[in-house]
Amino acid sequence: MRKNLVIAIDGYSSCGKSTLAKALAKTLGFIYIDSGAMYRAVTLYFIRNHINMADEAAVTDALQHIELNFHSRDYESHITLNGEEVSEEIRQMPVSENVSEVSALKQVRKEMVRQQQRMGKSKNIVMDGRDIGTTVFPDAQVKLFMTADPKIRAERRFKELQSKGDTSTSLEDVFENLAHRDYADTTRKESPLVRADDAIILDNTNITPVQQLDFALEKVYPFLPEMSLIKMKS
Repeated sequence: MRKNLVIAIDGYSSCGKSTLAKALAKTLGFIYIDSGAMYRAVTLYFIRNHINMADEAAVTDALQHIELNFHSRDYESHITLNGEEVSEEIRQMPVSENVSEVSALKQVRKEMVRQQQRMGKSKNIVMDGRDIGTTVFPDAQVKLFMTADPKIRAERRFKELQSKGDTSTSLEDVFENLAHRDYADTTRKESPLVRADDAIILDNTNITPVQQLDFALEKVYPFLPEMSLIKMKS
């Protein structure tokens, strides 16, 4: 039985997993680990270095030259790739178009899972991704599986890209990209996206971020230690 509390959030792309995870971490005073950013950073490295994903030897060698680290500012998770801040670049379309294929590689998943499990050994954490509750932390006390209408997800992602200055990507491009990623994520051989048997479904198609946070907190509170042992942050 774990002494620390692990909250695992899985689900489809652009369902707001990171938004919820960050809000939970801030409310509970937990550490937020963005597993998706790790796979995106690996994808960015592969793109920059022209790594052939079909070449197992090349992939294995590349992974030995990738060092990922997180640092936090105001509960925002920032990731560095070999010491370089890449939090913005990994959200651009070139990475989005390739991350599902990269994350499906056995060598990549094995290395990322190893690092993620190390992060969650002793601290209270919130982690979101595709296989957190099934592969990384099958013993997590709280598991949520997030979903939403595909059109709503595409609109959210489109607005996010626009807010970051991306005016070259159309809503149709985003919708097609999400459909492609959904197929790749759910059909890959290594740790496909599936709902853990004990995961609670959270469909946020028609609810606000505040409402989804309230929903999640209701599921977390029964697992919290005595209030004297954990300081809730306002």
